[in-house]
Amino acid sequence: MEIHKYKKLDLDIIVLLMFFMIISCLSIYSAEKFLPYEKNFAMNQAVFFIIGFIVTAIVYLFDFEQIKKLSMYLYFLGVMTLFILRISPESIAPTIKGIKAWFSIPGIGTLQPSEFMKVFLILFLAKIIHDHNEKILNRTFKTDFMLIAKMMGVTLVPLFLILKQPDAGTGMVIVCILLGMIFVSGVNWKIITAILSVGLCMLLTLVYIFVNKSQILLLFLDQYQLDRIYSWLDPFGYSQGIGYQLRMSILASGSGMIYGKGYGEAKVAVPEAHSDFIFSVITEEFGFVGACFVLCLYFLLIYKIIVVALKNKGEYENLMAAGIVSMLLFHVFENVGMVIGAVPITGIPLPLISYGGSSVLGNLLALSLVNNISATTNQYMFANND
Repeated sequence: MEIHKYKKLDLDIIVLLMFFMIISCLSIYSAEKFLPYEKNFAMNQAVFFIIGFIVTAIVYLFDFEQIKKLSMYLYFLGVMTLFILRISPESIAPTIKGIKAWFSIPGIGTLQPSEFMKVFLILFLAKIIHDHNEKILNRTFKTDFMLIAKMMGVTLVPLFLILKQPDAGTGMVIVCILLGMIFVSGVNWKIITAILSVGLCMLLTLVYIFVNKSQILLLFLDQYQLDRIYSWLDPFGYSQGIGYQLRMSILASGSGMIYGKGYGEAKVAVPEAHSDFIFSVITEEFGFVGACFVLCLYFLLIYKIIVVALKNKGEYENLMAAGIVSMLLFHVFENVGMVIGAVPITGIPLPLISYGGSSVLGNLLALSLVNNISATTNQYMFANND
């Protein structure tokens, strides 16, 4: 007799999520002493996780044929929500730190639509690739370019709305999702190589412009975003202004040394450490060892998603898993990099650890879909299945 899906929950993912929830709540609680608010952020984060588990459990009940059919509607719902956010008055969608990216919901808090748009985009791109590959049996350069054009067209709409907020960090995540899914879409490797070459040339061109004629960048960047780059290159030179947060983050991360100062012993007050800079709290209190432990958890989570995808025979499910891996990889790389000063600050949260209801719910939604895929394979890293 067939075992129902709910009896085949992937214990590996559940255990990893428990670790992330504990680390998140403890780190946020420790960071609260530096915040000029009386709000209990750690308790709120725990509530976000509980709500996320409940809501995403509903998603777990759907099969992927249903999810594939709903993906287009979810995509348009996400785009419409971003458009409504764009035209909403300040009373409904306030501008916070120069960015209009949240709806204000009385009695609940804020909701960031772009966090859900990332997942909806992954679902819809997977459908586009799957349908294209089913229809086109004899692939040519022309059909591959058609597929890429369709994927880019679908991606550019939410990307434009997100960049108009302006939220360059989330925009970069959207681009990374697109590139990751193009990579696994089955298009000719010569096309992928050409795309990567063009991307590298564009990056080198931007570097050249920044070094020699940086004012040109103001055509598509705000002065604040340009100053962010300057402060990244010289955080201590801008330590009394825009570089203050990065300077304090570097000091906090470095002061933890190998084993850290101990839980609750953080001394360096990093602004808004409970959200995007939560990794600085972890490195200060638990040092290099603690930082490696957290990164190992992310490695195990991403490894698990890849294993689940490889063991699953459904193309749509595997494409979706690839999009989720691309999203998580970029989030972790960019967040950890900006905290230690390796890359410019973009305001990207650390998945499942940074404070934020929308981020937690969005990531749990994505991982619920992975758990759904795993239900059809029932393969575990830490258990034997006889």
